[in-house]
Amino acid sequence: MGRKRNKITGGCLCGTVQFTVSIPIKWCAHCHCTRCRRSHGAGFVTWFGVNKRNFELKSGNDHLSWYHSSEKSQYGFCINCGSSIFFKSKKWKNEIHITLANLENDHGIIPTAHVYFDTHVDWVPTDERLEQFADPKSTD
Repeated sequence: MGRKRNKITGGCLCGTVQFTVSIPIKWCAHCHCTRCRRSHGAGFVTWFGVNKRNFELKSGNDHLSWYHSSEKSQYGFCINCGSSIFFKSKKWKNEIHITLANLENDHGIIPTAHVYFDTHVDWVPTDERLEQFADPKSTD
């Protein structure tokens, strides 16, 4: 995915936190879980995942803070502007998840699924053509 580039770039609202991602990405999906909705103040958050070795923080490490939303998971945000940009979890030790909206334009990445769709809100229309996955724990 990506438009004939080897690397894509992005950053936070104020520009302090900047990063580069080497292609390919692993996946891209809309997350409807409660934690993502609350951390972003939105009906869902669109994330993409990459191997950590394909991710480079170019600047702003001293302005990046990690909020532990659970024992296993953390959200990374800029302490200057508040942009929530990253997610990492012990479930996916070798991946970092990045918000699609924080990439520079013309990246060519398109979401292919809805995850944690069992907790989606009714007030946001969704693309019903995409696959829908529930919280794995709710189907046990």
